Order: sequence, then structure tokens, then C-alpha cells
Amino acid sequence: MNRSAGRRLTVAALTVIAVTAGATACSSGEGGGSSKAADSGTYTIWDPYPQFDKGSAWAKLLDDCGTKAGVKVKRTAFDTSDLTNKALLAAQQDNSADVLIVDNPVVSTLAEAGVLTTTEDNKLDTSSVEPNLLAAGQADGKTYGTPIGANTLALYYNKAVLKKAGVDIASVKDWKTLTAALEKVDKAGDKGITFSAIGTEEGSFQFLPWLWGSGAQLTELDSTEAVSALSLWNDWLKKGYAPNSVINNTQTTSWQEFASGDYAFAENGTWQLANAEKAGFGYGVIPVPGAKGGNAAAPTGGEFVTIPVQGGTDRYTTSQKLVSCLTSGQNILDTDTTLSYVAPTGEVQDKQVAADAKLKPWVDAVKAAKGRTSDDLGTTYPKISEQLWKAVQSALSGSKSPKDALTAAQSAVK
Repeated sequence: MNRSAGRRLTVAALTVIAVTAGATACSSGEGGGSSKAADSGTYTIWDPYPQFDKGSAWAKLLDDCGTKAGVKVKRTAFDTSDLTNKALLAAQQDNSADVLIVDNPVVSTLAEAGVLTTTEDNKLDTSSVEPNLLAAGQADGKTYGTPIGANTLALYYNKAVLKKAGVDIASVKDWKTLTAALEKVDKAGDKGITFSAIGTEEGSFQFLPWLWGSGAQLTELDSTEAVSALSLWNDWLKKGYAPNSVINNTQTTSWQEFASGDYAFAENGTWQLANAEKAGFGYGVIPVPGAKGGNAAAPTGGEFVTIPVQGGTDRYTTSQKLVSCLTSGQNILDTDTTLSYVAPTGEVQDKQVAADAKLKPWVDAVKAAKGRTSDDLGTTYPKISEQLWKAVQSALSGSKSPKDALTAAQSAVK
């Protein structure tokens, strides 16, 4: 990317970006702006982890990587959504951070705006990263950074509820067998499944495994396959297998319903593992099944470590050293353990499973996962997502049939 291209921010990019990271589960916190230090021995890093203070292992890792690169690191933490706007503004003022860690759907927005360097520019090695995870940071054949880790969605299940209903979890292999399990649970007097279908990015995020699991694509929201996915959810509500509260549920309130111990299943993310351990009942995890079997592709959450465009190219070498340090070897294993993320490389994923066998279904889910902006959707994704969650809301509220809701969504996208 040449310098002039780096400064040409698109009008769309300067608009507030409403892509909420439903999957990252980052805590909000305070983080002030931080201009790049004039001292060439100081490098700025902006991240979306305000929950980690100066004494945290994360902050110490940043300092250690700076020491290894022979520089001092000046770190500023922002709330996830605020970080995108700060990054766009800083680029407009030719004052970008040296290293920027952003939610993966935002990468395409920043790339289109000319904010980020490509790995060809900055010489960052991404050869060991799993291709499906790297795809979330790619656009037009170019790669803009490397994932620090990934989280995704799967189905938690309550062992006691399933046992009472006579359901063997091994029998749940596709939509038909999952629905049959929900029917048995309902007849046994318990509740079936809870999820988030709220009218925000969280709702789209949770619907995507079912959309993709049907064989549908985001570019054809009105396909027969897509209609079958929304009809599945709609039928569950009609039959009482899922509660009407899903229409307003966030992923947090959906989890709270499951944590009550009354539900057989809950669609939720890696970030709930610690809460699952505290739930007080036996649980398990399986990947979201595809319509006809196999694991459905679930959307990836998590962040990318990127190197923004600078006025001169002399800083890229050191920035590359910092990024490589943060995303390799023991460092990435420790960081992903802290964040409850699955590592972006097969080698480290194997180490995670060896250390904790409970992570295996999550690693399997991540291996089948897909970036929301993959398939070269880039900045088109937020527009599609908005129409998708509106269609889900329309269908589940009963105002439109699944077919009519998705037909309207596809027309709006076009």
C-alpha cells in the first residue's frame, strides 16, 4: 500500500461503524486517546482489552515484547466499538498507532479506508495460521494482519435434563435429531433450547451457524436453504421448544436462562466456559450441527493484530517484531488461555486440548468456523447483517413468514 492510498479515508469509513463484537465478550472500560510518541524508541499499541490493567499478564507481555524489540511500548486500551472510530480518526490525522488490535469484522473496514498495511508490506509471516481464521482479515486477495485467537459458538447441554428425557447426546447429529431431542425434553417437563435472536449484531451472529449449516450464503438471504434455517427457529418457538424471550435475549441473558438449570441446550460461546464451571450442574458441549449432519460453520469472534499505515516505512520492521512476539509460541498460548480463545494455529490448538480436554469441541467448532466478512463481503457485511437480524425479528415475532421476511431482507440489501 502506498502512502497516498493510506491517507485516503473513504466517507463510509468515517461513519460510526455499528458492528458489535457479539462474540468477543470484552468488558467495557476507560481508555483515553494516545497519540504516537515522537520518540522513535517508543511504539504505541492500541487494544480492545480495558479489562486488563497495567499489572495484568497482558500488559506485562506487551512490555516484554517491547524489550525484546529494543523499544518501549506505550499501550492504550479502548472499548471495542470506540477503538474503530479512534483508529479512523487517528489515520485521518496521520497519527496512527504502530500496532492496532481490532475485532475481526472491522479489519475490512479499516483496510478499505487505507488505514492498514498488508502482510506483503510489513513482512508479517502468517503461514502457520489456519486459513479459515485468516480469511476474516483478508480482502481482494490481500491479508491485513493476523488473528490473536478466535472464539465461536457451539451448543452447551445440561446432562441431567437430557438424561431425564432419555436423550443420548450422541444421537444429536443434525437438525432432525436435535429437534427430536427437544421434543423429548418438552414431554419430560423441561425446557428445550435458548439462544439470542435480539435485533442487533448478536442476533445475526447467533443465527449464522444455522444459516450456513443449511447450506445458505449471506449473499442470498432469500434462498430455500436460508428459509429452512429461519423456519427451524420459528417452529421451535411455535412448539414451545424455545422461549419467546429469545427475541430480546442478548447472549448474556440467554446464558442466564441456561444457567437456571431448566434448559437442555443453549447456543453460546467459548467465553462462557468459566460460568459453565460455576453453574452447579453437569454440562457438555457439541458443535452446532448442520442441517444434514456434520458441524455447521459458526462465525468467528476474536481480534486481529494489525500494523497501520505510517507516514514513513521505517517503523514497520519493529512493529512486525512486536506483532510476531505477541502472536507466537508460548505467548499466544498464554494469551488465548487468558482470553478463553482458541489459538489461531493447529500446533497451539493441540497444546490447548492436551492441557484441557474440555476444549476439544471448541477447537472442532473453530476449525469449522468462518469469518463474517469472508467470501470477500468486506464492508458489505454490516448491511447484510442488519437486514438479517431484522428478518429474524420479523419471523419470530410473527409479523412475517420466514420466507417473506428473508425476501424483504434480500431486497433491502440489493
